[in-house]
Amino acid sequence: MTQARPLEESARSRILAAAMRRALVLAAQGPPHGPNPRVGCVILAPDGSVVAEGFHRGAGTLHAEAAALANARDVDLRGTTAVVTLEPCAHHGRTPPCADALLEAGVAEVHVAVVDPNPTAAGGAARLRDAGVRVETGLLADAGEELLRPWLHAVRTGRPYVTLKLATSLDGRVAAPDGTSRWITGPQARAHAHTVRAQVDAIAVGTGTALADDPSLTARVPEVAEGHDGGDAHQPLRVVVGHRALPDDARLRGPGGELLHLATHDPAEVLAALAARDVRHLLVEGGPVLATAFLTAGLVDELHAYVAPVLLGAGATAVGDLGITTIGDAARFETHEVRRLGDDVLVVARAARRAAADGTTADGAADNAADSAAHAPATRRTNEPDGMPHAHPTKEDH
Repeated sequence: MTQARPLEESARSRILAAAMRRALVLAAQGPPHGPNPRVGCVILAPDGSVVAEGFHRGAGTLHAEAAALANARDVDLRGTTAVVTLEPCAHHGRTPPCADALLEAGVAEVHVAVVDPNPTAAGGAARLRDAGVRVETGLLADAGEELLRPWLHAVRTGRPYVTLKLATSLDGRVAAPDGTSRWITGPQARAHAHTVRAQVDAIAVGTGTALADDPSLTARVPEVAEGHDGGDAHQPLRVVVGHRALPDDARLRGPGGELLHLATHDPAEVLAALAARDVRHLLVEGGPVLATAFLTAGLVDELHAYVAPVLLGAGATAVGDLGITTIGDAARFETHEVRRLGDDVLVVARAARRAAADGTTADGAADNAADSAAHAPATRRTNEPDGMPHAHPTKEDH
């Protein structure tokens, strides 16, 4: 392919950006859960035409670059350009290094959205450069970071990305004074919540909620997780936090995913145990006490608030006492998305990023976690015997 006429720089820049957008679309077809990142790859001829493309379908399958190369098995790839959403790996895992595969194919140029922060897999860009391949990073980096947000967070911090789910009335109640809560939110909001379940690695509730509600914590969706290409709906690891034992006939012990019972009240210990199991994304669905524990520890990265257009006036609130006495100390989040789901509204908010003295920004949840570790006891205690009491009837159904 080296005989093809090269493109002018401006036209080439547009083609590279379009190829990266396509690579991101391909990457999004991979599973959003699991230990591996979602990656897409597009291979371009010197004239800018697409030669082949591929994406990673999950642990144990071909990496995106290898998949694209396999789809171009009968094509001379010398002088081509690979456009990849994540830096090609340089390590021997279940599959050979992608950097080596690109070199062997004769790829002359590589454009990357996000540099791999994983020390085990990183180094592909350096290996390619050392071999004479032109490597550029940062093409549509923001979009690449967004696609890989939970995975990148887990790799960079050593703990899972935590999404807290709340389903409330307009006045922040999760149940009426008599304890009833079916249904605060409507069918579209509940269906969306199940789609989110199918996208995470694990779901957590406290033992109080598990005993009172007897939830199954399964992902009940008619199709696969949003954006996932093919296969049955993924069932996340079901996590129960607290010391009380579950009965033998608990629905959590039934079909629909593995059960993990963590006998602790400390959210940091929960995340450490899940990180050891390669959990990258945790969805916290417990009642107000579990939500409060994670918020107080500064360990909530994203919040999904499903708000129904109803008023209750009294009853359990979505979150308990956070120890905040003045508005300046409020737990700050940034609105990322607002979506209407039938009569309900979904607000997706993320932990606010703080400006550092050097002009950089830091993740608010990570900062809060450090503050919590420095100023709070390791275990948050309550007046309830289990430490994680049930305070949200039928939480699973919201």
